[in-house]
Amino acid sequence: MRTLNVEEISKNIKEMCIEANHFLSKDMDIAMKNAVSTEKSPLGKKILSQLQDNLKIAGKDMIPICQDTGMAVVFLEIGQDVHFEGGNLEDAVNEGIRRGYVDGYLRKSVVKDPILRENTKDNTPGIIHYKIVPGDQVKIKVAPKGFGSENMSRVFMLKPADGIEGVKEAVLTAVKDAGPNACPPMVVGVGIGGTFEKCALMAKEALTREVGSHSDIPYVKELEEELLERINKIGIGPGGLGGSTTALAVSVNTYPTHIAGLPVAVNICCHVNRHVIRTI
Repeated sequence: MRTLNVEEISKNIKEMCIEANHFLSKDMDIAMKNAVSTEKSPLGKKILSQLQDNLKIAGKDMIPICQDTGMAVVFLEIGQDVHFEGGNLEDAVNEGIRRGYVDGYLRKSVVKDPILRENTKDNTPGIIHYKIVPGDQVKIKVAPKGFGSENMSRVFMLKPADGIEGVKEAVLTAVKDAGPNACPPMVVGVGIGGTFEKCALMAKEALTREVGSHSDIPYVKELEEELLERINKIGIGPGGLGGSTTALAVSVNTYPTHIAGLPVAVNICCHVNRHVIRTI
């Protein structure tokens, strides 16, 4: 049994919130730089170059890479042999978010009630997902999610008879409907199977997968590659102004489901696709 003080969780999440909002993850940085050289449209190439300038300024001057610093989404994979001390774990996660957004001078975008709309003034609470896994470590993923792209996300409750072609059409429909509103080039997370809420959670977590990596399941890998190719043929392009780079990646997660259903969720993220991953 390993004992871990929850202050370690708060400390790391504070740092991760600040890091995610000022610097692209290594995989996204590589993908964005590659896009500049592969984009076929002169205007699209110019926009991608301007985005590179924005990223350089953000890192140099410690200015957020996007004015919407997002709602903090936190995935925790907790080893079953870890014992927490020093306080409540969920409180510690939210304390880390609070410190990150207040001390890091990040925009506070969370409202206390969805109808009354009073700002909490510290970007808490976050959206926290827990998973218990073997071992004595804690894996933390912090993924601040801006709502320009979040608002473009969809859940489709397909019929089993719709099959894989129905899944493809659902994803393409979501991307076409999103258009420029999702700040392309986008990353597209897809969840297939489970239930209404499970497919949405899988789509969200798919956005944290390393860009360029693929599912270990052969047909899912083929689906990811085909969808990326088809999405980039739509022509939305960087900034929604046309081009061959509408998406940088499509990541698909799957899960067993009921004989009567085929749930599909599409969670779209903008070109910064902020995420930081640490294991403590």
